[in-house]
Amino acid sequence: MGVVEEAMTSLIVAFHEYAGKEGDKDSMNKREVKEMLTKEFGLKLEKAKDQTAIDRIFKDLDVNSDNKVDFQEFMILVTGLTVLLHECQEEH
Repeated sequence: MGVVEEAMTSLIVAFHEYAGKEGDKDSMNKREVKEMLTKEFGLKLEKAKDQTAIDRIFKDLDVNSDNKVDFQEFMILVTGLTVLLHECQEEH
């Protein structure tokens, strides 16, 4: 298995680790997204203003406004963060 294929498989596994903990196995609700952001990216989201931030992040991720984040919407987040990380690494 190549590096890119391994990365793709890891993303699928990571998505399913959080999706469906509270229902639909093919999507994440707001609480599952918050848990994923906290555990995978080390974000501390405990204060009131943090809840406002998670509400905004969730709304931005939920492209089709169905009140859940599916795999395609999750990949939009991952792609955006990967591009940002790449740009930061090039600067340093």
